[in-house]
Amino acid sequence: MSNKKILVLAGDGIGPECTGQALRVVDWFASKRALKFDLTEDLVGGAAYDAHGTSLTDETMQKAIDTDAILFGSVGGPKWDGVARDVRPENSLLRIRKKLDLFANLRPATVFPALAEASSLKTELVSGLDIMILRELTGGVYFGEPKEITTQADGSKRAIDSQIYTTQEIERAAHVAFDLARKRDNRVCSVEKSNVMETGVLWREVVTEVHKASYQDVELSHMLADACAMQLVRAPKQFDVIVTDNLFGDMLSDQAAMLTGSIGMLPSASLGAVDDNGRRPALYEPCHGSAPDIAGQGVANPLAQILSFGMLLRYSFGLSAEADLIEAAVAQVLDRGVRTPDIMQPGMKKVSTDGMGDAVLDELSALAA
Repeated sequence: MSNKKILVLAGDGIGPECTGQALRVVDWFASKRALKFDLTEDLVGGAAYDAHGTSLTDETMQKAIDTDAILFGSVGGPKWDGVARDVRPENSLLRIRKKLDLFANLRPATVFPALAEASSLKTELVSGLDIMILRELTGGVYFGEPKEITTQADGSKRAIDSQIYTTQEIERAAHVAFDLARKRDNRVCSVEKSNVMETGVLWREVVTEVHKASYQDVELSHMLADACAMQLVRAPKQFDVIVTDNLFGDMLSDQAAMLTGSIGMLPSASLGAVDDNGRRPALYEPCHGSAPDIAGQGVANPLAQILSFGMLLRYSFGLSAEADLIEAAVAQVLDRGVRTPDIMQPGMKKVSTDGMGDAVLDELSALAA
């Protein structure tokens, strides 16, 4: 595996702290399992802007193109609120997604048994929860043109964001969703707003056609996005795989994250298409963002970043056993009552970011013994 390349972009806020703990796990696999990667670290987001005047240099973008997988931290913060949109920290991530065509965003919402009581919902509603939300990531309203604010003749302003989808964009997201479902509970719920949006009408039509042509063994249902938001709170365990567009996926995945007790627990993967050489561009990041309010305090939860590395092993390198080992170690740490402040419960042991990293490494060693 030494020829496999990983680009590490830790970013801003708590990104470097959490990424540092994930890199300790990378080092553990190198020393204990002889599983080595070629690691390259670089700046992105606000850190890159401070150093270079842009949130993503052309040189860093080329590294992203040339690597086998990207381990991404988080970007942004109030320090850069006044920066021009095209060089803002958040734009760096959008540019990578678009350039590498990372169209399939996988966001698992899984409740570890030890954290069932930490959810804001009743324990019986979330115990055993295991949802995979597939968010289409490179189309829709975030990328559609025109996108502008114009001044009208009377001095008032008019804003436009364009929601655009093509058949091909929907088809490829649907294929990934159905393939994922076959490895899970074999159910897909397609979510849109076909009652009021033409893109929703097309979304439902195309997903239905893909299902009929290639996946009739998978159970397919359709749901409006607002109804899905309600059902995620009412009865979340009814879902297996949810496939939806960029905007609704953004909102529904964050909602699902809170069912698990803390957004600090959730990893994600953003995948592109497999090329002729069998290579698939991919970026892995936690869902929690840069959390600048707690940056530098040593209290951030690194588990989402560590689990994101586990997803990297699974989806980019086919190392399912190693990914399973990471997930098992995290589950054991939580079972032992080790907690960062965001998931702290009465009677549990509160630890720092480094302390949580220590606990994961200890469990990895114990499980591998």
